[in-house]
Amino acid sequence: MPTLDDIAAQLQGYDPQALSVDQVQEFLSRLVQPVVATEAVGLVSALGRVLAQDIISPLNVPPHDNSAMDGFAFDGRQLSSATALQFKVVGTALAGKAWAGQCRAGECVRIMTGAVMPQGLDTVIPQEMTTSTQSDGDMLVTIPPDRVRPGDNRRLMGEDLRQGEVSLSKGELLTGTHVGLLASLGIETISVYRRLKVAYFSTGDEILSLGDSPREGAVYDSNRYTVHGMLVRLGVDVVDLGVVRDDPARLQDAFSQGAEAADAIITSGGVSVGEADHTRQMMKQICAESGGVAFWRIAMRPGRPMAVGQLSRPGGGRTLLFGLPGNPVAVMVTFLAFVRPALLQMMGARPKPAVLLKALAAQPIRKKPGRTEYQRGWVFCTPEGELQVRMAGNQGSGVLSSMVQGNGLVVLRHDQGDVAAGDPVDVMMLDGLV
Repeated sequence: MPTLDDIAAQLQGYDPQALSVDQVQEFLSRLVQPVVATEAVGLVSALGRVLAQDIISPLNVPPHDNSAMDGFAFDGRQLSSATALQFKVVGTALAGKAWAGQCRAGECVRIMTGAVMPQGLDTVIPQEMTTSTQSDGDMLVTIPPDRVRPGDNRRLMGEDLRQGEVSLSKGELLTGTHVGLLASLGIETISVYRRLKVAYFSTGDEILSLGDSPREGAVYDSNRYTVHGMLVRLGVDVVDLGVVRDDPARLQDAFSQGAEAADAIITSGGVSVGEADHTRQMMKQICAESGGVAFWRIAMRPGRPMAVGQLSRPGGGRTLLFGLPGNPVAVMVTFLAFVRPALLQMMGARPKPAVLLKALAAQPIRKKPGRTEYQRGWVFCTPEGELQVRMAGNQGSGVLSSMVQGNGLVVLRHDQGDVAAGDPVDVMMLDGLV
């Protein structure tokens, strides 16, 4: 793993006291090293895991041409754009049981959705588009002109997945759709990277744990619970180290436990310049021989102060340290902007830029150029079908209720200024992230 000094020397214009969001993201992408250990898991345990190898399709999906409709199959070359056709029904093809008869000109086969297309037939007309009559014990089907074209309503062999081709690539973070695709290939077990382990704790003498009695000047710890929720959503194994007081011995013990148990440690609080607690000094001390620690002032709002460091792990290797601000909203924003992408990279997932939604500002938004802002907003659809976003609640970095009132973060770029009502803005939707 490269040291922080190595990466800082490579970054153009690196200044830890004046970093842009893009510079921090680039720094972390160069610092982070993915895990390499793998394990085999069954499909029922694959959700949220990261593929450790390409999946080569062992078969065609679908394995044969089949019908996409309940209807009647026939040779599409007989279609006429000017006249109706009448076919004699000579058999029935059911899903899971191929029809083995012969179908000549002027004949068709009743077919069910998913049934194998009989030999020589390439077109299916839905049952509701036809009329049926009986004549001398035979069923006759009439097809009006211009209702279907040759090849309609036929699923081709391998049109979904082709045998021998890559169906899923190494580094894919598996969702329910991926798991379903793997099941469609008959694959029971896959190779995935081991789960990432992340420890976290809150710092400060003013922090109350749940169950403590209120006292003047103290606040209940919300950061551990929001961080826990975002980590669980990410699919990592979590190690909760609780609330650690501003005591050097307790802080050193917490950092040592985290380095021994986890691949990464997340703290909240104690990284601002001039704070009275010992967290900042302890980070410097424990990271001194492991690749160092950087204390950043990032041109962003909320979440300006942040620290990143490296701790030696017992038995070799390094644990990555993320020191987040203490304000609740700043913790969530810095986690989403920096920590989540870094952890995904550590998990072995392929880097993917955040998916941002375009919406029109429902009101003017004040913004100073020279910093990236993440403002809480509520995205909604107007009766005319336009996506708009309005500001949600107080935008202060300590106002956690506004994260509940909003469903997304309006991302205002570094060089961007004031936004007028009706201007398009980018929104990071929170569903699935927090």
